[in-house]
Amino acid sequence: MPVVATVAAGVIGVGAGAWPTVRGSTSGDEGPSVRTQLTGALADQQWAKPKPGSWTPPKPAPDGLPPVIRSIGTQDKVVFLTIDDGYEYDPEFVDLVRKERVPIMTFLTSQYVKGQGQYFWALRNAGSQMENHTVQHLNMAMQPPEKQKKEICDASDTIAKQYGRRPQIFRPPFGSMNESTRKMAKECGIKSILMWSAEFYNGTSGPGVGFNGFARGDGSGKNFRPGDIVLMHYRKGLAEQFKMILGWIRQQGFRPAAVENYLPKSLGGNAPDQPAPGQTAGVP
Repeated sequence: MPVVATVAAGVIGVGAGAWPTVRGSTSGDEGPSVRTQLTGALADQQWAKPKPGSWTPPKPAPDGLPPVIRSIGTQDKVVFLTIDDGYEYDPEFVDLVRKERVPIMTFLTSQYVKGQGQYFWALRNAGSQMENHTVQHLNMAMQPPEKQKKEICDASDTIAKQYGRRPQIFRPPFGSMNESTRKMAKECGIKSILMWSAEFYNGTSGPGVGFNGFARGDGSGKNFRPGDIVLMHYRKGLAEQFKMILGWIRQQGFRPAAVENYLPKSLGGNAPDQPAPGQTAGVP
């Protein structure tokens, strides 16, 4: 079946409450043509927004460059699930995200999505925002500024062409960055750099926590805290690993939330920007 017809059928299925089978291998150029024809049908998921006064929006950096965000200040027992890379494709994971209605944010390394456009289109429609994780997953701090710029800008170009939205949030591979990274990211249209406060070593072993272990970045135990940004990766068996962390989150009385709803628009999110001191909201 032609790719356009396959995805069109999938769109009809979504509208009827069904979901198409996600194939593990496709041609790599279907995203742009499908986006052109089906933009109106492929609407983004809508996730619950935080109540006014329940969280402190991250602030812009004083130097005008994208700020580095490691957690969200909130009173709500919410955590934010973010998944990096994209070189493993677990179709069951897409269905799980859709059925459980769990907001996630994907940081795509654009070289990994070649030949898997339909898989990530399905994830996009299940509710995952697609953001920037470079082209080749290089250590940014080890690269000259122009190489950093090419890695970030080219990845944004590919993701925008494939999924209809240019990334505004960046995550450096390995969490490695320097001042040049922030400068080059801004030149590529990036508004904020989202790091993490805890990591689930799904499908691998973490230092001191073993296989499928969980660790806080500050070494302060294994419990979640309100506003935690959790790092995961696209690895084999992701669906079962995702069920595992969802169980932990719920056991501790937390719930996953959409991090983009806790970021102001000026930082690449959906929340209203806060007025500057002395200003009234909506008045320049």
